[in-house]
Amino acid sequence: MNLDFLDDDGSQKTKTELLGELASFSSPQFILPPGNPGTFLKDAFASPTAPPPIEFAHGTTTLAFVYQKGVVVTVDSRSTQGNYIASGTVKKVIEINPYLLGTMAGGAADCSFWERELGRRCRLYELRNKERISVAAASKLLCNMVYAYKGYGLSMGTMVTGWDKTGPNLFYVDNDGTRLKGQRFSVGSGSTYAYGVLDQGFRWDMTVEEACELGRRSVYHATHRDAYSGGVINVYHVEADGWRKISADDCNELHYRYYVNPDAS
Repeated sequence: MNLDFLDDDGSQKTKTELLGELASFSSPQFILPPGNPGTFLKDAFASPTAPPPIEFAHGTTTLAFVYQKGVVVTVDSRSTQGNYIASGTVKKVIEINPYLLGTMAGGAADCSFWERELGRRCRLYELRNKERISVAAASKLLCNMVYAYKGYGLSMGTMVTGWDKTGPNLFYVDNDGTRLKGQRFSVGSGSTYAYGVLDQGFRWDMTVEEACELGRRSVYHATHRDAYSGGVINVYHVEADGWRKISADDCNELHYRYYVNPDAS
């Protein structure tokens, strides 16, 4: 940039200042809290005169499993802050693209932000390579992004699933950068209840209807036993043509209209 117009008398100081400011824009800089961001909150309340620390208790139930005809993803919709129900209509399935889905467990802001960033990067991959990104590559992108912020206080327990050239795939990714491939995952405070129903009823050769019902029933039992899970039970199915939303049922209606009386239609 030509700054010769600043060479007039008395302007040399201004020119130097401007050049310094321009140099500061050469690389991105982030404003971070003082000290270690991961322990900032803990350090702030370490003083004997500090007020009681803020402790957020996370609660949710998310579930996904692979079977013969695709992947079933089932989630609840309750958001809690300790014993307070903050929302009953949270969308815990992030629609990354028409063939990829992500789930949200842990901090809602962290999961939502990083999985939407994953969607942006997946789109850039498609534009550069003229083909869809694989589920393994997408999960690896998310894993690498959150691993760069390990120790900064992120709270994420997500699943990335979809259909690519190799068929249906399911990966678990958390805030420490852990990445696991598997056939069945459940994440959240109600996951132990969901696992019990899922493991008991799982069959590889289920029909689409049976698989969706198993996912719905697993999360329902978790919402019934876990106070931090509830709201609407959303069911998605991933197949070769992409994902589609199957149903959204209020867990209370499922309890009183169907599950209390197994013979009801």
